[in-house]
Amino acid sequence: MSKKVQYELEYPVRCSPSILYEFLSTPAGLQEWFADKVDFRDGVFSFSWNGSLEEAEVLEQQENEYIRLHWKHAPKEEFFEFRIQISEVTTQTILIVKDFAEKKEIADQSQLWDYQVKDLFHRIGN
Repeated sequence: MSKKVQYELEYPVRCSPSILYEFLSTPAGLQEWFADKVDFRDGVFSFSWNGSLEEAEVLEQQENEYIRLHWKHAPKEEFFEFRIQISEVTTQTILIVKDFAEKKEIADQSQLWDYQVKDLFHRIGN
């Protein structure tokens, strides 16, 4: 099995950091765009898609700035993160997604994130 590498995707978004953060860090917000069903207990999100369940623990978070999660089945050093930045030039809100994938799978994984984020933007009226 080849080692996964970190990659990063950026998406400009037209909404306030606080609204975006709600969609990235709460069960109700994540259930709008990320998974069919989302629960949260004791620092662990449970995500359900078509009957399959995956769990991710919250590693770090800073309100209105970022949340970093770790899939329980993944190696310890891997995580995925949603980070919110404000462009200094345009003052536009930017969503940054950090994730890990094998080099040959980055394009496919990026397309999956593009699809997911497009759904997120639809939900927030972007």
